[in-house]
Amino acid sequence: MLVKKIKLKNFRNIESAGLEFDNKMNVISGENAQGKTNILESIWLFCGAKSFRNAKDSAFVRFGEKSGKSAIDFISGGIEHTAEMIFTDKRTAVLDGKTLKNPGELAGTLSAVVFSPADLSLVQEGPDKRRRFLDVSIGQLYPNYIDILRSYGRAVSQRNSVIKEYKYDPSVAIMLDVFEEEIAANGKKITEYRKKFLDEINKYLPSIYSGFSSGRESITSLYVAKTEPTVLLDELKKGRKEDSFLGVTSAGPHRDDIELLINGISARNYGSQGQKRSVAIALKLSTLNVINAVSGEYPICLLDDVMSELDEARQKYILNHISDWQTFITCCDPSSVERLSGGRVFTVKGGGIV
Repeated sequence: MLVKKIKLKNFRNIESAGLEFDNKMNVISGENAQGKTNILESIWLFCGAKSFRNAKDSAFVRFGEKSGKSAIDFISGGIEHTAEMIFTDKRTAVLDGKTLKNPGELAGTLSAVVFSPADLSLVQEGPDKRRRFLDVSIGQLYPNYIDILRSYGRAVSQRNSVIKEYKYDPSVAIMLDVFEEEIAANGKKITEYRKKFLDEINKYLPSIYSGFSSGRESITSLYVAKTEPTVLLDELKKGRKEDSFLGVTSAGPHRDDIELLINGISARNYGSQGQKRSVAIALKLSTLNVINAVSGEYPICLLDDVMSELDEARQKYILNHISDWQTFITCCDPSSVERLSGGRVFTVKGGGIV
């Protein structure tokens, strides 16, 4: 994957801009609230995804304007493409001159992995954030996984509705049998997908994190299953009475987690902010390698505000030792740019490129 250039018109706070990018490293520098992240977001939207900032489509239109537009030239699978996106109260996408039914159809044509400050939740918040990281990443590679997740989630919701009645009416056990069998069957598939993906992540994660820490620290990631798939059905049946009082399904992969250890110690509980940020970034960069191993092509790498809370050595590693794919980085500190040995630097001020 390679983004050659992008043109923006009335996108967010950007009145007009045209940028041609380096094939490897692109640094977008400037003070806060000047429009740096907007450029990354404009690229990300061409992946067919929603905003990584959870913005509504109307938020992409510059204040006071009725519409906005972005246009991109990129290479995917060795083929050159052009795409446009028109923003009003919704998005309209055009690929190689053909208007698409919805922007989601762009998915797979241009692929990217994005890191934003919100991704620190991968390390420092609860297990639901780490499960989502796995599920979104796996879904990018294997679309059928999304269907398995939906079926599993639906069965869990149905069991939760019925289990509340179990303490009053044991005859609902017939319905529970059906839901629990589906939970167990799809739960087994979900756990297998997640463990396999994390195994692939672990082929790259230790060396990437070691690079961040200049070899001073090691990282280990382990999949922690609350209930192993081989006994899930039995545990669901055993847990009916307790679950009936709580109104929840207490066993299954929706309760699983990833344990992240730095030098054998919990990163979540004892890691510094810089270490937590390094772990989250390393997970994202490892995902790029896994996608390449499966698809044969590296996606675009979008790193928003990665430099803050990282020491000089970690900043230098990001800027100068990530060379297998095209990268876009935003940063506020001008001294960070001085550590760049190649690539291009764009300075953003007031929504313009200076």
